[in-house]
Amino acid sequence: MNDADPDFADMTLDELRIALAPEIAASAIFDGWNETALLAAADMAGADPDIAKLAFPDKPLGGRAMDMIEAWIASVDQKMEAAWPQDRLAELKIRERIRTLIAFRLEAVTDVDEAVRRAMSIMAMPQHAPRSLQLGWRSADLMWRLAGDTATDYNHYTKRTILAGIYSATLAVFVNDDSEGKAKTYEFLDRRIDGVMKFEKAKAKLTKRNVELPSLTRFLGRLRYPSR
Repeated sequence: MNDADPDFADMTLDELRIALAPEIAASAIFDGWNETALLAAADMAGADPDIAKLAFPDKPLGGRAMDMIEAWIASVDQKMEAAWPQDRLAELKIRERIRTLIAFRLEAVTDVDEAVRRAMSIMAMPQHAPRSLQLGWRSADLMWRLAGDTATDYNHYTKRTILAGIYSATLAVFVNDDSEGKAKTYEFLDRRIDGVMKFEKAKAKLTKRNVELPSLTRFLGRLRYPSR
């Protein structure tokens, strides 16, 4: 793709990482997340292989692989944000907003599910656990922000933790799903979202009840130390 060479030449290394990431994922199906996949991606994209290696330098303990995976996740994040901005999602109910965003991410990697499988194996390695959690949180945070979430209390953190868990669990089903159109994956996703929605409704009722009921601690305190 020689017509793309000038674009690559003008990119920063950060931009180049994102641009090459989908091609690296396509190569990772066969080669894994390694230099072979990187060079194949550069060749397919028409990028300078030496610059590609500069964008993804070799690192110990699989650091280069994690850099490539992070760039791929970021590329999916960018595509999701472009396809489903807040104003478009605002037309949907909150449950459908979240489902739509997760479904978009699944559809974006449907043809490279083996690359997803390999990426998940790398991310599950002990040395990569903190970074993997950070990447999951980042994508979950973006999904909630696109869905219009403005919570700043503990709900901000619980929502993102729960969504990151749903997404990672759904991916685990996705990479092993041989049903037509990944039907089992979407059924699993719907069940998980339904479960969270029921939990949120129950939590809202409990919170409201706690607001309406007098404080038990205060009541017991008055029994022990009556006001004078």
